[in-house]
Amino acid sequence: MSMSSDEIHAELGSRLPGWRFEDEALRKRFSFRGFSAAIRFIDRMAEVATASRHHPDFCSHYDVVDVTVTTHSAGGVTPADLALARAIESVADPG
Repeated sequence: MSMSSDEIHAELGSRLPGWRFEDEALRKRFSFRGFSAAIRFIDRMAEVATASRHHPDFCSHYDVVDVTVTTHSAGGVTPADLALARAIESVADPG
């Protein structure tokens, strides 16, 4: 079951700076110091996503990676999405 907008915004403001709630998903743009750093982030993100058995959508543009997290089967954001966003945030290193 998806969370309410108020519940999601409370989590974003206090625990996930830079993430936004838009179109029933959590979204963030990550910027890196070049293509290789962006790819290393994608690799680390894949590891935490696989470990959590929950996977984000992402798009890479040279040194920028746009990440989207949602639970399609629930029709929106769930606690699992927030946990994945926190895990992704923990492996985001601009270097």
